[in-house]
Amino acid sequence: MGKKLANKAAVVTGAGRGIGREIALFLAGEGARVVVNDPGVTRDGAGQDSKPADEIVAEIKKRGGEAVANYDSVVDFAAAERIINSCAEKFGRIDILVNVAGILRDRMIFNMSEEEWDAVLDVHLKGTFNCSRYACILMRKQRAGRIINITSDAWRGTVGHVNYGAAKAGIVGLTRSIAREMGRYNVTCNAVAPVAATRMTLDEDVKQGIKKRYEAGLVSKEQLDAILNMPGPEYVPPIVAYLATDEAWNINGQVFHAEGGRISVYSEPVETKAVYKKEGIWKVDELIDIIPQTIAQGLVNPAPPQPAEK
Repeated sequence: MGKKLANKAAVVTGAGRGIGREIALFLAGEGARVVVNDPGVTRDGAGQDSKPADEIVAEIKKRGGEAVANYDSVVDFAAAERIINSCAEKFGRIDILVNVAGILRDRMIFNMSEEEWDAVLDVHLKGTFNCSRYACILMRKQRAGRIINITSDAWRGTVGHVNYGAAKAGIVGLTRSIAREMGRYNVTCNAVAPVAATRMTLDEDVKQGIKKRYEAGLVSKEQLDAILNMPGPEYVPPIVAYLATDEAWNINGQVFHAEGGRISVYSEPVETKAVYKKEGIWKVDELIDIIPQTIAQGLVNPAPPQPAEK
């Protein structure tokens, strides 16, 4: 492993397990000094345990790197300031922020509680905002910095956890907005949508849930096999580390996909078709006639109606 991040200071949230763990270890291997943030909660956000963060710090030090643990929650606005400031206080600056922290509260929308919705949005979306907000204050003064947000393919739509899909879509929008606000200060913000087997994505409950959705016809056999055979999280860190380098200075506001040995980039959202009315306001009857023959042509319903159960 090289030292492309030598003398850089990084914060990785949710770094005690899974993808966050692999990213923290990888950045340290590239020479970064790392704040390992993780309050040690369960998959659904309950409890607290300092052990996961402490173990990663010990592993980084064992490999000859520098690291310090932080156990604050990204959900708490004031605590997020402490997370970011701990990096500046320990290492003199913050060059890299990787927002990984997340939880899951899986439920179909018609069964989801307000608390389950709020909890997931708070950790993923609000947590990403909280830490980015404070990092941007310091990075703006430095006129340098890299923010990498972990989103998910769920931002395009998902089944069984609309809270998670909405949060990850929000992170994409937040990423693009930060990029436009901070680019002038030599601060880039990009997102990575990984597919990786972790306790978040592939514990026994998830496996049973996806099998039930397959049996109910909500996912295809191809989708089922892809989920059950996900590659490990160790494939994700290289693209994150690249985006944190000086060489990636002109990559900003993009969303990348990382899955096994494949790294790809999503296209920018663009309008693809349009219809025009030169005078007056469209009538609904006119749209009923024209839209199916023009801009709706070729569109596929991702979940067409099924016959009612008998």
